[in-house]
Amino acid sequence: MTSRTVPSVPPRSDLLVDRDDERRELWALMSRGRPALALLTGRRRVGKTYLLTHTWPTEQVFLFTAARTTPSLNRQQLVQDVAAWCNEPLEPADYPNWRTVFRLLVDIATKRAQSQPPRPTVVVLDEFQYLADDAKGVAAVASELNAVWEGRDVQQAAGGALPLVMVLAGSAVGTMDALAGGGSPLYGRFDWQHTLPPFTYWHAGQLAGFPALRDRAIAYGVFGGTPRYLSAIGVGQSLSESATSLLLSPRGEVRALVETALDQEEGLRDVPKYRAILRAVAGGDTQRNTIAQRTGLANDQALRDKLETLISLGYVEERRNAEAKRNESVRYAIADAAFRFYHRFVAPNASALERYPAQQVWDSAVAPHLDSYMGLEFERIACQAYDRRAHERQLPLVRHWGRWEGVDRNRRSLEIDIVAQLTNGEWMTGAVKWDREAIGPAVHTDHLDMLRRAADAGKSWAYEALKPGAPLYYVAAGGFSSAFKSVVQASGHPAVLWSLEDLYADG
Repeated sequence: MTSRTVPSVPPRSDLLVDRDDERRELWALMSRGRPALALLTGRRRVGKTYLLTHTWPTEQVFLFTAARTTPSLNRQQLVQDVAAWCNEPLEPADYPNWRTVFRLLVDIATKRAQSQPPRPTVVVLDEFQYLADDAKGVAAVASELNAVWEGRDVQQAAGGALPLVMVLAGSAVGTMDALAGGGSPLYGRFDWQHTLPPFTYWHAGQLAGFPALRDRAIAYGVFGGTPRYLSAIGVGQSLSESATSLLLSPRGEVRALVETALDQEEGLRDVPKYRAILRAVAGGDTQRNTIAQRTGLANDQALRDKLETLISLGYVEERRNAEAKRNESVRYAIADAAFRFYHRFVAPNASALERYPAQQVWDSAVAPHLDSYMGLEFERIACQAYDRRAHERQLPLVRHWGRWEGVDRNRRSLEIDIVAQLTNGEWMTGAVKWDREAIGPAVHTDHLDMLRRAADAGKSWAYEALKPGAPLYYVAAGGFSSAFKSVVQASGHPAVLWSLEDLYADG
């Protein structure tokens, strides 16, 4: 088979939201005319398997999902699944180690390529980390694969344009990423590797499907960007019906997934302590000393290690002030909105949810606080929206997003929602408001006042942001009054003013 027999663009899939770039790149591996090895990692429920089973035609793909059992049982099951897939009488006893299994997979791909018409083969080894007992064992399995992949049979087949793509996928991100790291047997062998991220607010809104833009934004704040959580939302359900049935209810489908997520993380011990940390951060304890006080854990290296683990797993993120020094306190935030919502509203009301209807708890304990809760999530949406539309609107590019919390020279509180350093070295600042009504000029004047106070306190970025021509970025869910637009225009600062309609505009 030559590359000309494989279309350069995969057939359009109406079953997938987003993931166009990943599908295009994976599809292109088949058209290269030689064996290709790929590595796909990502958190659980983020849609890795769904992507891999909706990229190539079904008849091309052999998918094996390893179970959390012994390597021997996984190896035997893989051989049995291969036998069923290719309709050949294979005996697991004839394949006593991983090298023989990998050689079997290459042999089958070679036979398919030599058939008439030639048939491409995609082999997906999902949850690859379960093919061994630990990280050291995974490296040993990778070594066996490398021996086959770099062996004579594959190289000779590659000379004949073997249409084979082998994908190693897994949710133990650290273990899987190590396969491509220096010192790994597969280092330098991967033709493609990627960590699949959760959806942004935009694609989460598409999957959730609520017609009202405010409901789409809240859905992102409640369910986050995990496709598995969003896909559980029923057609025709209202936002409150979806949240109560899926997250608040003791039998809620998404609630069960959230509650068991930490239990399924590889090698994670003291899970109750990790849950306590998440609940503390979700409740507003954003610094390590207050997290320790709330949870009863010692403020020591063990707590720091647990926070670093939660960051590496994608549950928690660090938030540093602009130009923060190394010795300044780090603030933590929940990176996954579904976990923030769960620990903010579900876990604290668990007893009430056992006694009363979930809708009643929503009305009394969630809905009155939802606008306040959405503040942080709306800031996240604002940053994502700017990145999504920057090219289309020819906006200056952001090097990194941030915010600033602290005090001025008089110890008065300062909180600036947007403090972003641009790639041209300038600073863009602004405010993000979840108000239901159009915001007035006071938001702009208050923002400039906070910049002046921050500059007086010695913050160089604030001094730069006050200069004429320094850009401003304002996002208001309810839009902007004419008076607001007038004072911003008179300020001499170029400004981006976006409402919900702008955030969800096509383009």
